[in-house]
Amino acid sequence: MALQNGVLVHGMTSWACAVRDADGELHVASGRKPHLAPAARVRMPILRGPIALAEAFALLPMIRRALPQARFPFEQPAVLGSIAATAVAARALRRSGLPAGAREVVAGGVAFLPALLALRGPGLAAYHGAEHVSIGTYENGGTPAPKEHPRCGSQLIAPMVVSTLAANIVASKAPAGTRRLARLVGMVAAVGGSVELFSWVARNPENRIANALARPGFELQRRFSTAEPSDAQLEVANVARDACLALER
Repeated sequence: MALQNGVLVHGMTSWACAVRDADGELHVASGRKPHLAPAARVRMPILRGPIALAEAFALLPMIRRALPQARFPFEQPAVLGSIAATAVAARALRRSGLPAGAREVVAGGVAFLPALLALRGPGLAAYHGAEHVSIGTYENGGTPAPKEHPRCGSQLIAPMVVSTLAANIVASKAPAGTRRLARLVGMVAAVGGSVELFSWVARNPENRIANALARPGFELQRRFSTAEPSDAQLEVANVARDACLALER
């Protein structure tokens, strides 16, 4: 995960975060990851994705306590304001007289505004690129890697958008008293199904269908969500990577 001023690296059991403060000083912290319902993750594949996301968010307060210099992407005032605004706008759209499909498409588009604003902030796209270069170079045995990585979360966006829109359209046709529950169940299923598809794509890089499914996320990385990092930014990413690996070992 790229931050405004650094990189957070997840391992199987551990995490590490490195940031550079406004004075140019490098700070690093690491620790063990919280795990939620590991047995459920093994037995119910569709739930693995939502549980993994919940674990990632549960980790953020731990990082804040261990590394107060860290600046998360959503901490920018403009991003916080846009999150509130898009929530209100999405709710208003779903109550409008537009057809169900049109309501969900427009609401889904509005939901991207906070992410777009976050990426306009200084450093985030470059630290995203540094994260990919650092991890990819390690995986390549030291051969420098590009700023795009095949397991970037950007690959989740296309299947998640399509599956979430489909789930919300179905939920909008449920009886009025059950729509919120139907929307929640649909969201969990959409996230879980998208993660399973993402995992299949990552495991089958030579498959033509997998390549086609990965292309939108790769183009999003190449054209928009990553930038070439500086040597200083890459140093931060490498420190986070190595600190996480040290705990994993």
